[in-house]
Amino acid sequence: MTVPPLSHDVSRRLAGRVAVVTGASRGIGRAVARRYAQEGAQVIAVARTQGALEELDDEIRALGNGSEAFLVAEDLTDFAKIDQMGMAIFERFGKLDILVGNAAILGTLSPMGHISPKDWGEVMALNVTANWRLIRSLDPLLRRAEAGRAIFVTAGVTAGVFPYWGAYAASKAALEMMVKVYAGEVTHTNLRVNLLDPGIVRTRLRAEAFPGENPDTLASPESVTDLFVDMAEVTWDRHGEVVRG
Repeated sequence: MTVPPLSHDVSRRLAGRVAVVTGASRGIGRAVARRYAQEGAQVIAVARTQGALEELDDEIRALGNGSEAFLVAEDLTDFAKIDQMGMAIFERFGKLDILVGNAAILGTLSPMGHISPKDWGEVMALNVTANWRLIRSLDPLLRRAEAGRAIFVTAGVTAGVFPYWGAYAASKAALEMMVKVYAGEVTHTNLRVNLLDPGIVRTRLRAEAFPGENPDTLASPESVTDLFVDMAEVTWDRHGEVVRG
């Protein structure tokens, strides 16, 4: 397959690029998917909820700028589906420009000794192992891009010790180390890998953790999308060459 050329349309910062966004049915993932489409990207939106993905698709089509949403209604803990997604992206696009690993669950907030094996396993499966499977499946496609970008969403819970947040905190700490190792491994390639902590944002996960909190006092998911665009954007020099920065 011929790899589609990367557009240099400066009016839309992600024009002509192909992006996978996980957890795209709500919250930060949904806002990022919509913003990426607004900036000209072709978005592969991944989430478990078909109806919510279809609503996102309607919103992206309503932008009227030619961007498309390719919907993948799958559970990322069905790991074989991630491999199938990688093959489908290769057959359709031949490469992948941007990966946003955003999907995560909170799990149970309880003393470490009270977390059930089932809850622990579910948190680790989505927050850590699914992201490793995404790397395993999509790394070759990101390397085929002119300037690949991989962004993984972390949280401030890794910056201290927070009692009762054991499974979630451990999963995010594991994610951070995994991503740092991956970033080190691709230093001399055209792929840039980053962690992004968007801060305190009005999401369902936040509401689960702090049910008595007034959501109107929190930043909206849309307000943090600039960070994701900044990390995904490609800078060009005056000769039309990619500047890694």
